[in-house]
Amino acid sequence: MYDHSTPLDEYSWPSCASCGRELWTAEAGRFACRPCEDKTAARIAELPALFRQLDTTAALMRGARRPGAGGGSKTPPIPPRLEVLALVGPGGVAARLSAIEDSWRAMLGWTVAPWRGSPAQSVPLLAAFLANNLLWACGSYEEVGQDIDDLRRLHSECTALVLDERRPGRVQIGNCPTLRADNRVCWTPLTARADSHRIHCPACDSRWETLGEWRELRAGQERVLAEAAGVAA
Repeated sequence: MYDHSTPLDEYSWPSCASCGRELWTAEAGRFACRPCEDKTAARIAELPALFRQLDTTAALMRGARRPGAGGGSKTPPIPPRLEVLALVGPGGVAARLSAIEDSWRAMLGWTVAPWRGSPAQSVPLLAAFLANNLLWACGSYEEVGQDIDDLRRLHSECTALVLDERRPGRVQIGNCPTLRADNRVCWTPLTARADSHRIHCPACDSRWETLGEWRELRAGQERVLAEAAGVAA
């Protein structure tokens, strides 16, 4: 008689390392189910385009900061979205994709990944590597469940910022420096959405929407403060 090494009542049907669903018979021997593989492939394919959108937003934020501005200004800077800057920076999307590639290469016994340049240059190449080797990982890499979860979180973070699902609040930008018809400075407190490049004064209807206009706003605010300080002295 055949002697089962594991009693039937103790046998556990294999399940997906990511979603936990029991694997189909046709998926025997895999570590991740095909639906998780398909969803992950779609997320990997979308990451380069999401990164490009975030990188454009980050470039605008960096451009809004005045080079060489001293730390003693009383005028609040136009705030960047730190989440965006973190994702497009050296420790962001590129680093997180690279960590997955490194672990796959190590398991495959391949050489270390070559240098691929800046995050903007490397993200499409990293995504291509993961897409090309995802089938292997789902079928042969025991830790693929963690990588699928990491890719899902990364895609979700990027998508939320691109689609503005964060619902950011309003941030103080200083006061309106516009000179009114009566030769008095408006000086109404200004606010703006943390994700927006548009600033509008509700009192005098002045608007600042471009990088050049942002600089004009900052210069106007500092000029009014300097004049006020001179009068006080």
